[in-house]
Amino acid sequence: MPSLLGNFIDGFLSKANARNWAGVSMLRVDNLTKVYDDGTVALREVSFEVPDGQFLAVVGLSGSGKSTLLRCINRLIEPTSGEIWWNDIKLSHVTGEELRRARRKIGMIFQQFNLVERSTVLTNVLSGRLGYVNPITSVLNRFPEADIQRAYVAMERVGIHGKADNRADELSGGQQQRVGIARALMQEPELVLADEPVASLDPVLAHSIMRHLQQINREDDITVLCSLHFLDLVQEYGDHVIALNEGRLVFEGAPSEIDDVRFKEIYGKDAERIG
Repeated sequence: MPSLLGNFIDGFLSKANARNWAGVSMLRVDNLTKVYDDGTVALREVSFEVPDGQFLAVVGLSGSGKSTLLRCINRLIEPTSGEIWWNDIKLSHVTGEELRRARRKIGMIFQQFNLVERSTVLTNVLSGRLGYVNPITSVLNRFPEADIQRAYVAMERVGIHGKADNRADELSGGQQQRVGIARALMQEPELVLADEPVASLDPVLAHSIMRHLQQINREDDITVLCSLHFLDLVQEYGDHVIALNEGRLVFEGAPSEIDDVRFKEIYGKDAERIG
């Protein structure tokens, strides 16, 4: 009997730790729709679930709704209708302090980096702690020593610890995006939203940034939603993929399931140009 019990426990733990699509859902998006003031419909009743610890790639052409989707999730953009659930919080409806607390745990990485260019790398990385410190502390740039040490650890993880005193605008594009990743790590996030993080980088730098995102996903068990344009990156780094076309969800599945037919469904008339 102890042997059977031991086998059961080992099997249970093995399944609990497995990185697969069948995990317990952490993020759920239900019928999410976004219509901008000018009448543009950016998202059309999009629904999907993301298990805890998954690396979800979001693909589609420019203008397909990828950025709108990610920004609706953390409420940088307000959805028109639909619901977003995250860790049993109805994220699409919370306000005030509850929204602020939720955003602490949702890191955001931007295509254009969104750094304060005239500030140092260290200051930019420390800005990831703004949701945790007294506003006066942040204005005076007087962060606790523990946060400063945490910032150096984050910078070392992404290979920019020697750039702490450089101004952000002195760095290359790839280095600036690493600052963005380190800043997100400072939030101690459970979820990272990466909005086209490698769109402005050459292929070598793109893979470097994607490896950093993959590392924090796997080593820290941080759920990552990453919007991408090219399928080769999706196939190398994504656990699962959803695809948008004109705001509609047109595919959901494993990256390996995107064959020629699915490719054309995702990219439509532009499939030949991209392929």
